[in-house]
Amino acid sequence: MKLRVSCNLNFQIVEESALILMLRPFKGLQQWINREVYTIKPATPIIESTDSFGNSCQRLLAPVGDFLIHTSAEVMVPDSIDIAPGAYFVEIQHLPNDVLTFLLPSRYCESDRFGDLAREITFDALPGYDQVSKINDWVRDTIDYLPGSSEFPLSAVEVHHHGYGVCRDLAQLAIALCRSISIPARLVVGYLHNLQPMDLHAWFEAYIGDRWYCFDPTQIDFRGGRVVIALGRDAADVSIFHQFGSGCLLNNMDVRVDLLDN
Repeated sequence: MKLRVSCNLNFQIVEESALILMLRPFKGLQQWINREVYTIKPATPIIESTDSFGNSCQRLLAPVGDFLIHTSAEVMVPDSIDIAPGAYFVEIQHLPNDVLTFLLPSRYCESDRFGDLAREITFDALPGYDQVSKINDWVRDTIDYLPGSSEFPLSAVEVHHHGYGVCRDLAQLAIALCRSISIPARLVVGYLHNLQPMDLHAWFEAYIGDRWYCFDPTQIDFRGGRVVIALGRDAADVSIFHQFGSGCLLNNMDVRVDLLDN
């Protein structure tokens, strides 16, 4: 399917502030970028870079006053998600080197705290895809998905304790559970067609059967129409903007996803 995705950010800059942005669609991952627009007002010099996960980053110094960022892109993406019940567990000694980092505990995914719970959830599942599917369903059925309920990222331990969270929080709990039973898992941030309420979205991927598969504990119907912006170990790696200092206030963010004629 062909989607037009856009994100508008309106900042109030009270003192000159350094920003690192992560707003351009990821290049690759079964998505093809036909057209892209990136506008900043007032015009400001930008340093482009790519981080260790392949995410596109933009670094700039925002001037005092109103600061507007508009990004949009037309992207071709699959209209369905690959599923593979029974796909096998990949033993650690056979994992690619670049996948190993997604096995380890990270700031928001304390996988070393969830081994007993993960084994309890997956006790009757075949190792691999079926275990992740069990974890995905358990998080969806156990943790309330409440958009807007957490302004700052919660760790997997906090989400499990509170029993609710935003999409990012539920995905991070699922990631911690997967890693605790030696299944690599990573956080993905992007756009989802027909998401309600519309916003940027987060889900996760697990490495099974020698490839990454998509899972989403917040959505009952497992569908495509996803445009990936960034991926990483957890929310610390995939924030759409990092601000340094207290002189930068986000007044408004508007996100749209429209289906286009192919």
